[in-house]
Amino acid sequence: MNRRKFIGALGLGTAHLLFSNPLYAADTRFSSLDPLQKVTLGNSGIQTTLLGMGTGVHATNRSSFLTRQDEAKSLELLHHAYEKGIRYFDLADTYGTHQMLAKAMEKMDRKELTITTKIWERGGGIPENERPPADVVVDRFRKELNTDYIDLVQLHCMVDDNWTDSMKAQMDILENLKAKGIIRGHGVSVHSLPAMKAALESSWVDVIHVRINPYGIAMDKPDPQEVVEVIHQLHNSGKGVIGMKLVGDGKLQNDSEKIDNALNFVLGLGSVDMMIIGFEEKEQIDNYIGRTQKALAKLHN
Repeated sequence: MNRRKFIGALGLGTAHLLFSNPLYAADTRFSSLDPLQKVTLGNSGIQTTLLGMGTGVHATNRSSFLTRQDEAKSLELLHHAYEKGIRYFDLADTYGTHQMLAKAMEKMDRKELTITTKIWERGGGIPENERPPADVVVDRFRKELNTDYIDLVQLHCMVDDNWTDSMKAQMDILENLKAKGIIRGHGVSVHSLPAMKAALESSWVDVIHVRINPYGIAMDKPDPQEVVEVIHQLHNSGKGVIGMKLVGDGKLQNDSEKIDNALNFVLGLGSVDMMIIGFEEKEQIDNYIGRTQKALAKLHN
């Protein structure tokens, strides 16, 4: 497909017409126009809301937007998301938001929530140099979150094509934790197309985070078609697919038209189960709920 033609079609809201199956499903797999409807993440059995909240805006070394601003404001933001109906909260060791969500959960029903967090295995990213076994790490996560179980634990930011070999010991531990009910599912977030393809070949992956938008910004490949092909395969294999970086890691956040294009594109793929947005203000939550509803209406027409 000619990239210029594709981007032009996005502006007209007709990019889906340029995709032939299986690249673009353009189906109505979502049951309603409710942006907070319940969805199931692949064959994992984990159900949550179509729209989720990410907590890793500008995050590294256990610091993020939510931890750097006044705590009261961050708690108010988390509570607003919950009050509006968001039930999925995306965390990671590198974000430093475990204890903050634990405080917010004092006014939430834990049974309604889907909590995802991620184990950092690469160099840097967290203060310690050590990388303990996953059971030790997950035990710390549960204490920080003040919860008996975690819905989904992922290996964070895998980039190598052989990560399923190099991380085998941690994967086995997480599988054992799932068998014990300490976690409900395990998986990976990927930051390269080879790593994504490795996840496709792994039966261990229950749920995967993928970077996806129609502009190729902050994605595993600048050509969205290459990424979409693998995402469809992931979905068809029964893995839960969570879309992230829909607004290009914030680079599109001030372009209303491109935000709408991105939502239309990702929801229309038919292979992304849910999407997360890193909210910084209550008004953004309200705005994206409205935009998502319009995008769903467009799919159903």
